[in-house]
Amino acid sequence: MFDRKQAKFDAKEQIKGNIGMMVAIIIVAGLISMTVIGSLFMPAMYLGLCLIFIGMTNGVKPTVMDLFKRANSFGRALWLNIIIGFFTMLWMFLLIVPGIIKALSYSMGAFVLAENPDWSARECLNESKRIMKGNVGKLFVLQLSFIPWFLLCGATFGIAAIYVVPYFGTTIASFYKSISDI
Repeated sequence: MFDRKQAKFDAKEQIKGNIGMMVAIIIVAGLISMTVIGSLFMPAMYLGLCLIFIGMTNGVKPTVMDLFKRANSFGRALWLNIIIGFFTMLWMFLLIVPGIIKALSYSMGAFVLAENPDWSARECLNESKRIMKGNVGKLFVLQLSFIPWFLLCGATFGIAAIYVVPYFGTTIASFYKSISDI
């Protein structure tokens, strides 16, 4: 059973001592994504971020090189992003609320692919939908609980993101771990 308050408390503890490295990781990812070619590699780098966040929930210290651990999954990561975007867009055409529900349902696909690099994008999408059954509302509430933090990021012109991005990512990884049984 997922406990939102406990997960957020644990995430704060897990990122202690890792903020400096997380800043370096985010800067490297940001600089790479600013280039046209680099933006194509963002889906694969996001898989690396997913592994970093999952690792932090297990007490593993992140490194900048961890960002590239799933570079060999570039095609699968890109295809996963494309099909998630496509299906979410189709649901959004029907109505906004079903689109949001489906987007949440698909949202664990990158975590699934990060942990299972040999799986196809479609398998990861299906696994995300399976593990999110009955958990969409929990993720929605968890994400809503970060709104004040995101507002703080805006109010500080992004400076608070130094803390908020690792905090949010590690909390979402904790949520993923609590619902997955892979």
